[in-house]
Amino acid sequence: MPFIRAFSKVAKQALLSPGCGCQPITVAVRTISFSPRQVTSDASFHSVSFSETDHPKVLITGGLVELHHPVFKCNILFHRKRFGNNNVILSDIRKPPSHIFHSGPFIYSDILDYKNLREIVVNNRITWLVHYSALLSAVGESNVALARDVNITGLHNVLDIAAEHGLRLFVPSTIGAFGPTSPRNPTPDLCVQRPRTIYGVSKVHAELMGEYYHHRYGLDFRCLRYPGIISADSQPGGGTTDYAVAIFHDAVKTGKFECNLKPDTRLPMMYIDDCLRATVEMMEAPADTLSMRTYNINAMSFSPEELAQEVQKQLPDLEVTYDIDQVRQAIADSWPMNFDDSNLVQTMLNYIGSDSRIAKAN
Repeated sequence: MPFIRAFSKVAKQALLSPGCGCQPITVAVRTISFSPRQVTSDASFHSVSFSETDHPKVLITGGLVELHHPVFKCNILFHRKRFGNNNVILSDIRKPPSHIFHSGPFIYSDILDYKNLREIVVNNRITWLVHYSALLSAVGESNVALARDVNITGLHNVLDIAAEHGLRLFVPSTIGAFGPTSPRNPTPDLCVQRPRTIYGVSKVHAELMGEYYHHRYGLDFRCLRYPGIISADSQPGGGTTDYAVAIFHDAVKTGKFECNLKPDTRLPMMYIDDCLRATVEMMEAPADTLSMRTYNINAMSFSPEELAQEVQKQLPDLEVTYDIDQVRQAIADSWPMNFDDSNLVQTMLNYIGSDSRIAKAN
């Protein structure tokens, strides 16, 4: 596994290196005004194309609740670097830590408060909404009521606002959107989906509602089903696949790692840089190049035992033990072992190939 060998070296360096400092910026304070909720069947909806403006104005929800998660954290940083610091607004209901507050625009936003969220979109002229607010798999099972509110009710507010104001909406999905009756190796884009966690159920709901709003109202809804994401600069936090990040931290800090999944539990994974690239390509692709609205995205699959063996090649003294968490194991056993993402590959090639042909013609 060449990737794992390379990543273990990067992870070791990253975990032993100090963080960088950030310079503060000033964020303008805007006046908030009331506007009633209006989403009607005869409304005229439209989508703002990336080519229509120099840069999209992006609102990211749930920026602090899941900031420890590598996908959400790195996507925030990547979007700011790509689109300009002031064009990406991070939002949450909690007070941000100092380094987040000084790294770019931050605003209070409660996705369960429709009025508050709508005002933010209007007052800041938002064109893209990246909806990361969610409770992850294991965390959601410990508080189903809260997961239902955040993952489902919050989504409904986001969908209505995005449709009403013609936003391009990205909502990530997950391998958890599948269940024990789904094909597992490989798992295609379209198949039986009967997840057995509130997180998975809410993500299937998000996929279907997003597609419904696209066909019913013309909403530019986009969704990628993420596998487990591996990043060296983020702490594990509540996901079933987080062992693949935790092992690197524990290997460097303590030399011991206790895994809560069986050694041969195979799950799809992806390195964060590949995830970021795919997400941005998905967001920037013209709407008419998308044959679907929800796609699988794949990179590799491995088991805890295989990962441990690769890390031990770099850190031979690492001690690995297994204490199986039956809840997490049951979740993992119902998830895909490998994704079929051939539809996404074809869509991206069509988009990039079209751009190349246009460039040559010009």
